Amino acid sequence: MRYTNYQFHVPEEKVVRVITDTDAKNEADDQFAVVHALLSPKIDNRGFIAAHFGKRLEDSMELSYSEIEKIFEKMDFPGENMIFRGAPHALPDRQTPVPSDGARLIIDEAMSDRPGRLYVLFLGPLTDLASALLMEPRIAGRLTAVWIGGGRYPAGGIEFNLGNDVHAANVVFSSSVELWQVPKNVYEMIPVSLAELEYRVRPHGAIGRYLTDQLDEHAREEIPRKSAFRSGETWVLGDSPAVGLVLYEDRFSFDYLQAPQIGSDMDYIHTGLNRPIRVYNKIDSRLILEDFYCKLALFAAAGGKSPRDN
Repeated sequence: MRYTNYQFHVPEEKVVRVITDTDAKNEADDQFAVVHALLSPKIDNRGFIAAHFGKRLEDSMELSYSEIEKIFEKMDFPGENMIFRGAPHALPDRQTPVPSDGARLIIDEAMSDRPGRLYVLFLGPLTDLASALLMEPRIAGRLTAVWIGGGRYPAGGIEFNLGNDVHAANVVFSSSVELWQVPKNVYEMIPVSLAELEYRVRPHGAIGRYLTDQLDEHAREEIPRKSAFRSGETWVLGDSPAVGLVLYEDRFSFDYLQAPQIGSDMDYIHTGLNRPIRVYNKIDSRLILEDFYCKLALFAAAGGKSPRDN
């Protein structure tokens, strides 16, 4: 699925295939990244996988699935064969996959001969990628994974997405899959003000209203209100860098570091046994946010038309 209702054109050889794996109902920032992916003509969206977000809610994956459906409805985009259920819980150990439609989508797309490089974006835990690798190891050399997660290098430490499946992260880190990691200290480099969102996002159609209203509703819940990190007038769109790096990989803003093993307390154990991965040390928040704002405004101005290429 591609949305191409723009005056500018993306050469076909620059188009890439993308699967987005999202714990969409965990907070309020995944939604912005999902919409950004849907509105980017460089991206041939091959599917959106609903991810779990830990033990806090038993039906977290189903809540994510319903949230993705809601985004498609607000944009008047067809969701048939585009939304898939991922694993409902974390891996039980490093050897046992949790099969799901989402893991099978990753395998099928990776093993296909369709044109265009395949990226799989992970906005939550790595459960579905780890499961796919355990089910079909040959996919490791046939995709690039972009993960929003993990603590700051070199020490690591507590981080939400990593904490929801440490086993899965160890499976992926010890594999040969090409991995771009955006750790916590970097994905927090994309702060926005709520006034900014009210001015730049909310006026633009049903999806603009929904994005800002659902964030405001979430920000008023008990946990965010008690967090010292939440200022009251700002938020962090921490999942948006995954989409942004597909559009512009910011090739001077990362280091190749040997993937660590991850301890039970989410610390990084540097054994030197794993292959190097791409670890980002900064992102271009201006490019990512402005690109999103412009695409959303152009989409609304065009009457919110459905994708031209299905």
